[in-house]
Amino acid sequence: MKAFVLINIRTGEIEDVVRHLKRLEPIKEATMTFGPYDAVAIVEAADVRELGKILSSQIQPIPGVMETLTCLSAE
Repeated sequence: MKAFVLINIRTGEIEDVVRHLKRLEPIKEATMTFGPYDAVAIVEAADVRELGKILSSQIQPIPGVMETLTCLSAE
């Protein structure tokens, strides 16, 4: 399954967080964005349970990440 994770990041830490995201295996793409969220990451996981583990253990603990919103792909 594919999910788009929208991320709010502490001011001044966007580049560091995006660089960190790009090093994570389940992240297929990560980029800075303009608008209400600072970055978006495209994540691939086997199921919702695995996606939850990726979010809670790999994405949310990154220093500078303040909030995430996950949108599941409807492909």
